[in-house]
Amino acid sequence: MEIRRATTTAGLLAAEHLYDGPAREEWAARFLAAPGHLMLIALVDGFPAGFVSGIEMLHPDKGAEMCLYELSVDEGHRRRGIGCALTRALAAEARTRGCRGMWVGVDTDNGAALATYAAAGARPDGVFAMLTWEFA
Repeated sequence: MEIRRATTTAGLLAAEHLYDGPAREEWAARFLAAPGHLMLIALVDGFPAGFVSGIEMLHPDKGAEMCLYELSVDEGHRRRGIGCALTRALAAEARTRGCRGMWVGVDTDNGAALATYAAAGARPDGVFAMLTWEFA
């Protein structure tokens, strides 16, 4: 397995099977152009077997923190440590960027994600509620 940072639109589109829905070229280009956005892709024999995306966030009283935005591993490649390796690689990138920490929001009934993040060194930080707004 090799973990690489996605640097081209073609690289992002090649991982489309790992996303929740179809990728759009214009959104991929915006993602790459946005400061602080990054995606790491795990390649197994050249096949995009998983990805993790992160967003470096800044705040006047917190400095820089990395938000683990999304993690996905191809169904046929699960339970091989790819998700944990991707999470650790994102944490290493966050440290390189000077982030003071990294966080992720996870559904409390998502046992696989919770186990993956714990294996990569995360710990619970109290009760978390996520509220969303959806815009057309």
